[in-house]
Amino acid sequence: MHLESFRAVRWIRTINLVLQAILVLTLFAGLNIVAVHYSWRHDLTRNHRHTLSPETKSYLENLKRPVRVVVTLGDNYQDPDVVADVKGILREYAFASASSGHPISVEYLDPFLRQAEAEALGIRETNTIFFLCGDRRRGVRPEELYRLEAGDKREFLAEQVFTAALLDVSSLERSKLYFLTGHGELQPDEVSATRGLSVLRDELRIRNFSIETLDLTHAKRVPDDAALVVIAGPDRIEPFAEEQLRQYMRDRAGRVLLLLTPRVNHGLTDLLLDWGVLLGHNDIIVDNNPENITPEGNLRIPGFYEHPITQTLTSHKLPVLVGYARSVAPVPGRNARTGITTTILAAASETAWGETSNSLSEAGPGPGDIRGNKRLAIAMACERVQVRDNLRFSVRGGRLVVIGCSDLAVNGRISGSPGNLALLLNAVNWTVDRDAQLAILPRPIDKFQLSLSQQQLSRLNLALLFGVPGLAALLGIAVYWTRRS
Repeated sequence: MHLESFRAVRWIRTINLVLQAILVLTLFAGLNIVAVHYSWRHDLTRNHRHTLSPETKSYLENLKRPVRVVVTLGDNYQDPDVVADVKGILREYAFASASSGHPISVEYLDPFLRQAEAEALGIRETNTIFFLCGDRRRGVRPEELYRLEAGDKREFLAEQVFTAALLDVSSLERSKLYFLTGHGELQPDEVSATRGLSVLRDELRIRNFSIETLDLTHAKRVPDDAALVVIAGPDRIEPFAEEQLRQYMRDRAGRVLLLLTPRVNHGLTDLLLDWGVLLGHNDIIVDNNPENITPEGNLRIPGFYEHPITQTLTSHKLPVLVGYARSVAPVPGRNARTGITTTILAAASETAWGETSNSLSEAGPGPGDIRGNKRLAIAMACERVQVRDNLRFSVRGGRLVVIGCSDLAVNGRISGSPGNLALLLNAVNWTVDRDAQLAILPRPIDKFQLSLSQQQLSRLNLALLFGVPGLAALLGIAVYWTRRS
């Protein structure tokens, strides 16, 4: 055999190996190019956990401005599953918006380690997801992302909450809230622990509300851009101002959040009667059950009824702490005639009663005190739904939330009770229709648990230790025997 033939064979084999390597590299490069330009994904989970709804995708494709998502939820958060869920769904938002003209950017920021960046963005809160667009922002807390039952997560609400936040900050209009002034009301610029609402004001601004004050003695009417009028603890509202509020509610589908102070002649009786709310007894709720009284003497409100406003409170078992509170009640038989729906939101315990005398006795209810078969309500939601011009669907005619305690909103109460803040924020969201902007269904959370006995666990361990390696060994022996024969 000639030496040249060995060299030719060696060169042919070398060229063959080089060509194979080039073909493999070309194949992987081509696959990556195709994946980048013609990528597709298929969600194999039963509830499509990793797929955004068509409604959300449509919104993302038509975003008018870029949105920046800043997450201050660290990996050391108390519930690692929450961090994983947030990262997973935000990854889907970034992927779905990548092909749009304004993709969503997501970043994770520790305000303590990167103080300069956090201060430049105006971010001080931890464990919050911020949606930023221009000078507008909205913060979302982790507890808003789940619906709980008996302390267990049942539904994942993040897509509803995040899409609403995106639409809110990217829209050119900002919902404007007016705090009524001129009648001794609590004010949003006051920092006092017992009279100020500055904490509530800051929380509302984080959620992208614009805050203004309104004095009807000068403005003469509620402004047209008012999304909500907040009346917190008025002393005495003049008849002219009450009539302007009644016209705003009746003729312009107005929205009002009213916080009443017990034993104060507020001057809004006619407006409340228009909306089916009865304040017939000038009482103060008293409870002698130690379980419903805090060591500081605050009244604990444990009872909540099903409503979008109370969903967070019932899911997370958050109590509301108040000082002095008065009872409210629906007007009997009024709702059917006026098309107004009234719902009790919160009530005192069964041991509480309404004290009508000047002396607050904790021994028990007296002859003139309020004590019925039902618990005394301290908060109500009213909504007027009416058919207009023979349409086959109903049109909202306004919303009103009445709470028989004004001090639950002051700085000292909110700082010490998360339930107070949740009640107020949910009431604001409900009145301005933030709860009904989207028709995105929540995602159920499936939990799977494998229960094995000690004997079954031992068998599983043996199978993993010897079964799989044994099968691999048998397969190797079979291949060897086939080649040998």
